[in-house]
Amino acid sequence: MEEYIPDVYAKSIYTVDYAKLWGQGIKCLLFDLDNTIVPSHESEPPKKAKELFTSLKQKGFKVIIFTNSPMIRLRGFKNNFGVDGVSSAFKPFTYKLKKLLRKYHYTINEVAIIGDQMMTDIKVGNKIGITTVLIEPVSKKDFILTKINRHKEKKIMKKLRNYDLFCKGRYYD
Repeated sequence: MEEYIPDVYAKSIYTVDYAKLWGQGIKCLLFDLDNTIVPSHESEPPKKAKELFTSLKQKGFKVIIFTNSPMIRLRGFKNNFGVDGVSSAFKPFTYKLKKLLRKYHYTINEVAIIGDQMMTDIKVGNKIGITTVLIEPVSKKDFILTKINRHKEKKIMKKLRNYDLFCKGRYYD
């Protein structure tokens, strides 16, 4: 069950305490795309997200979109935001995350992953040992596989709540 517990739990990408992450030595932020930055059915990059990424880059963070979506979906966001990206990441499998760490020469202590799913984003980060940040999904509309994961996630959240390890809506950093 510990593989699903995030290090940080925030309402959205806009409420994460990035200064605190920087203070902990985090230099690289991996953002999930669908339902983390933008609803999964939208293709228009939000202006607010672009402003956030610009600000984060100015503060010294390396910002990378790390998504299970294909490159055809990622490309427009990556270009619009002026960030790097990894498509078809196959989270929660760790291969592409390990490859990313080698490519950019980051240690596990310098990277945080931010996403809306315990089953993919949090699990892959915890398997590797990087900082994990869970946020609420920006939309209730999900892909079919994500709907299956959400169902499993509810069961996991219930068990975690029963052991007072995680409670949905009780944010912490």
